[in-house]
Amino acid sequence: MEKIITCTVCPVGCQITVTGVDGKVETISGHTCKRGIPFATDEFLLPKRILTSTVRLAGSDEPLLPVRSDKPIPKDKLFACMEAVKKVQVVAPIQMGDIIIADILGLGSNMIATRSVEKVTRPR
Repeated sequence: MEKIITCTVCPVGCQITVTGVDGKVETISGHTCKRGIPFATDEFLLPKRILTSTVRLAGSDEPLLPVRSDKPIPKDKLFACMEAVKKVQVVAPIQMGDIIIADILGLGSNMIATRSVEKVTRPR
């Protein structure tokens, strides 16, 4: 199998060609620096992405809180993670960096808040 991968490690954006058989990399070409080799290998064998989304937020003027994974998640698990995120509601106050979902789906990645939100109290 051959796959062309655009490297995102640096601004050059090399088009790296990776060939492999049975889950093993055989050749890597097209990289202009050594940092492209591990990137292309990982992308070929098990592509991962940072998941960004929102969760429902109570106790604030804002209806949603932006969140992201603190470590990359395997690409084939993203939709399952989104199903878990969809079920979550948090209550203000929230600080940026707070863990909203710990170890999502047992993948070793936490969903963290990417913004701080203060609690809003309404006068009676």
